[in-house]
Amino acid sequence: MNEMKPAGKCPVMHGAVTEVGESNTNWWPKALNLDILHQHDTKTDPFGRDFSYREAVKSLDFEALKKDMHALMTESQDWWPADWGHYGGLMIRMSWHAAGSYRIADGRGGAGTGNQRFAPLNSWPDNVSLDKARRLLWPIKKKYGNKVSWADLITLAGTIAYESMGLKTFGFGFGRSDIWGPEKDVYWGAEKEWLAPSDGRYENLDDPTTMENPLAAVQMGLIYVNPEGVNGKPDPMKTAAQVRETFARMAMDDEETAALTAGGHTVGKTHGNGDAKALGPDPEGADVDQQGFGWANPHQNGLASRAVTSGLEGAWTTHPTKFDMGYFDMLFGHDWELRKSPAGAWQWEPITIKEEDKPLDTSDPSLRHNPMMTDADMAMKVDPVYNAICQKFMANPAYFQDAFARAWFKLTHRDMGPKVRYIGPDVPAEDLIWQDPVPAGNTGYDVAAVKAKIAASGLSGAEMIATAWDSARTFRGSDMRGGANGARIRLAPQKDWAGNEPERLAKVLAVLEPIAKASGASIADVIVLAGNVGVEQAAKAAGFDIAVPFAPGRGDATDATTDADSFAPLEPIHDGYRNWQKKDYIVTPEELMLDRTQLMGLTACEMTCLVGGMRVLGTNHGGTRHGVFTDKVGALTTDFFVNLTDMGNSWKPAGNGVYEVRDRKSGAVKWTATRLDLVFGSNSVLRAYAEVYAQDDNKEKFVKDFVAAWTKVMNADRFDLSA
Repeated sequence: MNEMKPAGKCPVMHGAVTEVGESNTNWWPKALNLDILHQHDTKTDPFGRDFSYREAVKSLDFEALKKDMHALMTESQDWWPADWGHYGGLMIRMSWHAAGSYRIADGRGGAGTGNQRFAPLNSWPDNVSLDKARRLLWPIKKKYGNKVSWADLITLAGTIAYESMGLKTFGFGFGRSDIWGPEKDVYWGAEKEWLAPSDGRYENLDDPTTMENPLAAVQMGLIYVNPEGVNGKPDPMKTAAQVRETFARMAMDDEETAALTAGGHTVGKTHGNGDAKALGPDPEGADVDQQGFGWANPHQNGLASRAVTSGLEGAWTTHPTKFDMGYFDMLFGHDWELRKSPAGAWQWEPITIKEEDKPLDTSDPSLRHNPMMTDADMAMKVDPVYNAICQKFMANPAYFQDAFARAWFKLTHRDMGPKVRYIGPDVPAEDLIWQDPVPAGNTGYDVAAVKAKIAASGLSGAEMIATAWDSARTFRGSDMRGGANGARIRLAPQKDWAGNEPERLAKVLAVLEPIAKASGASIADVIVLAGNVGVEQAAKAAGFDIAVPFAPGRGDATDATTDADSFAPLEPIHDGYRNWQKKDYIVTPEELMLDRTQLMGLTACEMTCLVGGMRVLGTNHGGTRHGVFTDKVGALTTDFFVNLTDMGNSWKPAGNGVYEVRDRKSGAVKWTATRLDLVFGSNSVLRAYAEVYAQDDNKEKFVKDFVAAWTKVMNADRFDLSA
């Protein structure tokens, strides 16, 4: 007989499963949290290591999928009615808001991972009702299964919607792999409240360029700017300044911004025909009976016309299901005044308008309503630069459609990286400069002969290793930019970056470039080969003969194929691996190192191994001796870990972020170190890894692990090896 538990007594420890109140991070809030290095672990992936989406999607019936997507646009479903019987506006907004979270500062955000399915994006105020759009796609996802990812499907939906509405699109590339949980590495802002006033994001609210990096949106929970105006106060000129900065931080220039604004608002409508306060909780806050839906509207009664999302209400054009020039006709053909929507939001409406120019009601074709414009739309009219661009578009509709199609393609593909990663029959043939094009390199040269010339060149191991590292370390997996392929380290602006030690870089390139020219190899390959030679020499000096894996075929970019300005956000302002940072920052050096490590796609163990190896190889920026815990500099030994964990040592602050490592008995200073060195002994997780490499029986393991991690960094951008 089962023993009855007392009524009301919980059978598990309260909060042990879902609450974080007793977590380590709350007990020790300043402790270094390594979780961002291990998110999206294979344990979260239902397919395991053997499944490759990028291979699976190649067998997709692309034409059948597109046909089904086109049909979906006009097959209105009773559970979520379509505006005017067409889901195009909703699907475009879904795709746009997925892609529009991208920002150039760190390459994070964007549509490339299907992250809109998870918190916080799935519950952002700006994403109200997009839960419905994704659920409308479910029958298609169910049908095509593993051959199409959510990331691709969400992004494709907007492109198909535009085609359905009459736009000749620029193309589409498949190949976005899904993640299976929220992204922990994306900083969306410090606010604890949705749509909190944006003042805290700026040093000076009147100067949008002072917005906190890496943020791009003006308020927590928005994709771009507040549609009602700065902090909800209409002022089109002030909004224009925020639009310009926000879109620039999402990689768009003024013409692309104007094209996207006009093209985005040529179709669809805003929704605010009701009381926004009556909506239920967002998807993450809703109860189980809502089954992932949020923002339940008790007053919608199955009518599209009663939907509430942004709070603004109305369409921009007379024919919101057609891609035409109606946006310009409406914006520039009328005078506008401020009014309040039924939900109480500020919006602009025409002072006078003919009845036949008003858009139809979304549910009842016998009714017409005023069109509306957001403050950002009015910015296109009052800002002289945007106005001039719009006038050019109005004078040449074909030019506008092409400009918009290209801008939409860029918006939805910006975080995919080089074109070699695009898959499918609709990939445009044209190379676009924002794709960072790199020509294919030669693979037919004598690699061994090139290595022999490098070894005899007179360059030191530290010089070769540091140059190869600097060339490769710019890679960031967030948007697949940077890396050694292309050898852009020899071009502006990278050749002049302080982190690349321009004088040392110029010396090394002067030696390696003639070797590349004589052998037929790319300079990109030779730079990496030189680093490999340096690592092999260092391993041999430590007593291990090991060949560093190498795959030829990198190409060399040119100034003409390099958008120099767009590379500014990739400039390193710190490098924990070379024990350097440009200046002091609010963020600790170890946190900066974690951020860079995550962008490079490395684990905490790989980070530990690489840092320990780079120290003993003598590759510190400027040749500093901090953290070089060895008397055998240049040999790939475990001395960094051995001496870091040696209890015969003590560690004392010496000022200016430097620490002294002293002999515990004599008090003599043996070495100096930075926080970046000592964190591998102070953090419990990193110390556990350091102790592995400090063991007497793991000297060979360390060399092999270092070579594997080094090769991973050198090949991070070799998409041609796995595309």
